[in-house]
Amino acid sequence: MEGAGGLHVKLGMTRVGIAFEAQPKSADARKKLGNVNLRHVSPIAAVSVYGAHNNNRSSGQDQALNFMEENAALNYHGANGDFRRYTMSKKHLDFKRMLDDTDFSDPSSIERYAANLDGMTFRDILELGIAPEGESAPKDFGSKKYKGGMGTLIEERYFGYKANSDDRPDFPEAGVELKATCFDVLKNGRKSAGERLVLTMIPYDCPVSLDYDSSHLKTKLSNILLIYYGRDRSIDKYDQRIERAVMVHLPEEDMKIIRADYEKIISYIQDGRADELSEGMTTYLGACTKGATEATMWVDQYYEHLNTDTGEIERRRAKRRAFSLKRSYMDYVLHTYVLGAPRVGESIVRAADESTDFESCVTGLIERHYGETDRQIAEQYGLEYTGNKAQWTTLVYRMLGIKSNAAEEFVKAGISVRTVRVNKNGHIEQAMSFPPFEFKQLINEDWETSSFRARLETNRFFFVVFREDHEGEWRLDRCLFWAMPANEIEGPAKACWDETRKVISKGVELNPYRDASGKLKVTNNLPGMADNPIVHVRPHTSKAAYRFADGTEIGDIAKNAYELPDGRWMTRQSFWFNKSYLEHILGL
Repeated sequence: MEGAGGLHVKLGMTRVGIAFEAQPKSADARKKLGNVNLRHVSPIAAVSVYGAHNNNRSSGQDQALNFMEENAALNYHGANGDFRRYTMSKKHLDFKRMLDDTDFSDPSSIERYAANLDGMTFRDILELGIAPEGESAPKDFGSKKYKGGMGTLIEERYFGYKANSDDRPDFPEAGVELKATCFDVLKNGRKSAGERLVLTMIPYDCPVSLDYDSSHLKTKLSNILLIYYGRDRSIDKYDQRIERAVMVHLPEEDMKIIRADYEKIISYIQDGRADELSEGMTTYLGACTKGATEATMWVDQYYEHLNTDTGEIERRRAKRRAFSLKRSYMDYVLHTYVLGAPRVGESIVRAADESTDFESCVTGLIERHYGETDRQIAEQYGLEYTGNKAQWTTLVYRMLGIKSNAAEEFVKAGISVRTVRVNKNGHIEQAMSFPPFEFKQLINEDWETSSFRARLETNRFFFVVFREDHEGEWRLDRCLFWAMPANEIEGPAKACWDETRKVISKGVELNPYRDASGKLKVTNNLPGMADNPIVHVRPHTSKAAYRFADGTEIGDIAKNAYELPDGRWMTRQSFWFNKSYLEHILGL
């Protein structure tokens, strides 16, 4: 471009483009440069300035960059679609230089450049002006239609490469996978991982290999560059702030468990049973559902299944799924790698034979005590016997070689230890509850993203059963890992949730009456144990609390009740597994 005074500006494009127009902002600059319009300047443009009597390229580059730093004003397509004006600062050019200096075949070089993200908002990133070649303006990365969301924004507007669904790592020459993930700040101030980490789609239309070492998943997990940002739903997504960019190398003992999880998932797929998969059936690596809508989520399985009951060959439909690290495991990664917290709990695997898989290791440690009474087990581990069921959880951890009541693998996997009491007649004494739900929140959920479905899909339990003998002693009887089968989640459990939502939406029927002793009681029409073979709804607390339409109150509603959509208050309720269902799970 030729300007007044014989100044010539040559702009060369490199691997990335920029989403702005630049104009000289001062009268003096316009006089020097004339009416030059710099469009789509590369962030790391090969800029050459040739004076009328000076053809020194290096000097010209410095002149051009200094000129742009001091005089360029930018028209910028903002994140919210506006076209606004701002001054290009030295910081912006510094980032472009740093990106140009980054060696994308070297993990350390990539990590050094990524470290500059610490403390930045997503809006800050957009305003750097970095973009893949051919991109002219930032997208609305907060929109659901943009796959990857804020992770895609970082890939395209910070690292300058076009996001894709390639099976290879994002930086293939360095073997580095880039992932953006969020954390939440709980009411008590503790930071908690906000979501699972989706790694790569599981193929559904072609053969899959049981060999983990040759899988795309292994390459994705070798070096993960994690970009952690704080999720704050009260502010614009672009104003959320990045806390830390860190390269994560998962420990070998965890990779062993992940390998076993991978093999378990693939074995189900190869058997034509992908429809039976759930996140809860594995330890650290999950197979989470993926699909924009219910219609696009379901696909035909590549593998056929032999129905052993009928002898027929079936090709069943299943939900599309992706390999992911579970939210509970990502919580461990957050606290260990980002917050620098000490390791939580003791390791079971280190305390046992590492030649066995995790589940066999755990169950083997418990099985050696089968037939012993709770009193005998307490004595073996030097514990004063209390005769209280609450002590059984402590006994379980002692049998696992854990001195505290926290096992590292259970924390990472989100495994809940449940001790079960079976009486002389072969029946369990208690049903099993889930956390209470808020009525107004539940009716605004949909099933696929509901908190109840999420718990059923992701929760895994380690049941340890004590059975009462004829002398009234409690003997260790059995143990097992368990996760709810997918067909029961989508069948009876969903039916109970749907009916509960329907009843609350229409208005719960509350019928107060006095029993034979004169005590006031209240019945309702929420799904009971007789209405569903698996799950029912009942109070989560033994202390009743109500506020009726006429203002009459029973109990402490602030402590023991939640508000209904119509303004009445009702005792806190929760979903419960039926006793008969638990007995079926435990093989009683």
